[in-house]
This record gives sequence, structure tokens and C-alpha cells, in this order.
Amino acid sequence: MIDWTFLGQPAGFGLSEGWFNVELTSTYWAVFFAGLLNTIKVALSALLLATGIGILVGLGRFSDLWPVRYFCTAFVSVFRNVPLLLQLLALYFLLIEWLPVGSEAWHLEQTVFLSKSGLFLPSYTPAGWSIPVQGVFTVEGGWVLTPEFLAVLFALVIYTSAFIAEVTRAGVQSVPKGLRQSGLALGLNNKQLNRYVVLPIALRLMVPPLSNQYINLIKNSSLGVAIGYPDLISVSNTTINQSGQAIECVILVMLVYAVLSLLTSSLMNRLNTQVNRGQR
Repeated sequence: MIDWTFLGQPAGFGLSEGWFNVELTSTYWAVFFAGLLNTIKVALSALLLATGIGILVGLGRFSDLWPVRYFCTAFVSVFRNVPLLLQLLALYFLLIEWLPVGSEAWHLEQTVFLSKSGLFLPSYTPAGWSIPVQGVFTVEGGWVLTPEFLAVLFALVIYTSAFIAEVTRAGVQSVPKGLRQSGLALGLNNKQLNRYVVLPIALRLMVPPLSNQYINLIKNSSLGVAIGYPDLISVSNTTINQSGQAIECVILVMLVYAVLSLLTSSLMNRLNTQVNRGQR
């Protein structure tokens, strides 16, 4: 019989990172919510970065400079065809292998530090600015992005941007040559032509496939459990081991991902309506 009362009980475990502290006495509800925020944090960050990089790579495939054109083509060909899980594991192992220990962290102007402990950035708190400081054994203070978060973020961005680049390429190629020639005839240079003619028209065809890529990105973020990133899936697995409420945890996770996917689809449908306004 399904029983949800366990969610109000103390979880007995915490999380290595999150937007708020989760202690041993925190309830399962609080732990699940913290895991959900971690999932949203990495998925939203990856979505924004992948969109920007994907569009640039897609446009780069039309560059007149052959090194740029070949690099963008190779980028898409390689990262589209290597499984995301392998890319994630490779990036994570590279980070923890190549980065220095906390006592020898790389730094930028003594305000940004990078080590095996993660990326330390200045952060603003109610008490004021918190600036990272190099300690004896590790960096202290500031906002920390763990190696697990960075690995999941980079893997999602690289993998998804390769697909978005293909969406961009297809959208640009769908623009009739006559419109390009008309723009050139009006005296537009290549930059103006892409900005005012090509991209606005291509966007009308890009939005629907972009919706699929964004939904896939959200679902793919669950692979973070493979390297110990404390997202919703990781929290669910630990909760199952602690409480034995497997059915409830699986149902809860399924509902959350379904809601996130439906919300993304709804927002993209609105965007699609906006960019196609006035079209029959």
C-alpha cells in the first residue's frame, strides 16, 4: 500500500551541496526539494549555455574561414555520436585527475580559485560579500561549484550544443536564397543579413526541434547520479535505501520530471506562437 507519511520523517542524511543546508534531522521532503533545486540548477545553466554555444557552432558551419568551418563540423560529428554518459565520466575523471589539490589551487587575482574541491567564486550574502581565501589545506569562503556539478554541466552543454548546432544549421539552410539575395541587394552586409533576415526566419523552424532538445537535456541531467551529483535521482536512491519506500520515490521522481518536461514544452509552445505570429 502506498504511504506518503514517510516524507515528514527525518531523512538521516544530508547533501554535499545545495542552495540551502540539509542536515541529518531534515525531513525527506526537504531533502527531495534540495535535490530538485540541484537538478534545476544544473539543467537551467546547461540549457542557457548550450543554446548560445549551439547557435554559434551552427552558424560557424557557414563561415568563410575554413578552420572555423571544419572545427564546427568536427565538433558536431564527434559529440553527437559519443554517448553522453561516456562524455560525463571522461570529463569528471579529467577534472579530478588534472586539477590541483586544495592547498595548491589555481587562482585568478586571488578572488577565483579552481582545485579538486571545485570552483570558488565570490558570492553576496546578507552579511555582505564573501570572497574565497586560500587556506592551509583548501580554499575557504565564497560560492563553491563542485567538480560533480561542473562535470555534469560541461557534459550537458557539449552534448546538447552539438544537437542545437544541427538545428541551427537546418534552420539557416531552410531560408530561401531569394531572401538572402534581396537582403544583399538592399545593401546589407553579412552580419546585418544574418541578424535581420536569416535568423528571424530560421527561428520559426528552429523552435519546435529546440523544444525536444531542451526536454532531452532536462531528462539527461539525471545521469549526474553516475558521478555522485546530489540531484533528484541521487536523493531518491538514497531515500529508497533508507526508508524502503521504493514505489513512492519512483512515482515522485516520475511526476517531477513529467512536470518539468510539460512546463518546458508549454513555454516553448508560447515562444513558437510568438515567432510565428502573423503566419498562416
